[in-house]
Amino acid sequence: MADLPEGSSRPAVDDDITLTAELSQTDLQPRVPRNAFLLMIHGDALGQRTEIGHEPITIGRQPPCTIQLPDSAVSRVHCRVVRGEYGVLLQDEGSTNRTYVNDRPVQAHTLQDGDVIRVGRTYFKFLTGDNLEAAYHEEIYRLMTTDALTGAANRRVYQGELTRRFHEAQRYHRPLAILVLDLDRFKRINDTFGHLFGDQVLRRLGALVTVEKREGDTFCRYGGEEFALIMPETALDDARHVAERIRAAVEAATFEYEGKVTPVTVSIGAAECEPGLASPEDLVRVADERLYAAKEGGRNRVV
Repeated sequence: MADLPEGSSRPAVDDDITLTAELSQTDLQPRVPRNAFLLMIHGDALGQRTEIGHEPITIGRQPPCTIQLPDSAVSRVHCRVVRGEYGVLLQDEGSTNRTYVNDRPVQAHTLQDGDVIRVGRTYFKFLTGDNLEAAYHEEIYRLMTTDALTGAANRRVYQGELTRRFHEAQRYHRPLAILVLDLDRFKRINDTFGHLFGDQVLRRLGALVTVEKREGDTFCRYGGEEFALIMPETALDDARHVAERIRAAVEAATFEYEGKVTPVTVSIGAAECEPGLASPEDLVRVADERLYAAKEGGRNRVV
């Protein structure tokens, strides 16, 4: 293996980025970004940015951590971010609930631009480059319109898109459908397995719906475990087919907690814009009533 420069030490890395004998002298040249920061994309201080300088950044539950997260799932000193000779290194500090990068648990990881870090229930995005202000403002706009946990559009987008599509459908006599989705017995999942697993379920649901929805549909999260799919140019029968694909995909997915597979299902109410509906709220009310009927009918079904 090529020798390290005198006086330097090799950074700790986890299995997926283990240094090997193939490293050349070029690989060992410093690759530290001139500008870098952590941006909180999900958590109590949403949008907060922390510049990465020469002093280590510590993340944990208590002082004197640089970033303090009052979360029982976060250890007293959970992890640290260090600007080193060979990049910016994220190091877990023996935390109880692990530190995750892009949904993978890591002991130590050399961060790359765009990496998403999870500490407890808080998410950060690692951003680098010469045009950080543009990247920052683009990310802030994304945070304003997107639910960071699930990738769905947020309540603000939901309200605006539903209103716009409803009035378009009425004015031009075009079809419009909406699906209202709700995870079955989600409170029991949280109470039994904890909120970290609950977040994992919500994130997986977001990914499954994103795969099954069609281009042009808007997938939104407007409550805790409550989601909607706004479907312009769609009649009720077509909406029901999409809803059934989503329901089946969730039922077939594997949700695992500490090695044990836990079944997760979703109930869905579907409605379409009809002449008798006077407002977007009326359309949602019909879909909600059908969602309730799906729950009453045994859950894990489309009505």
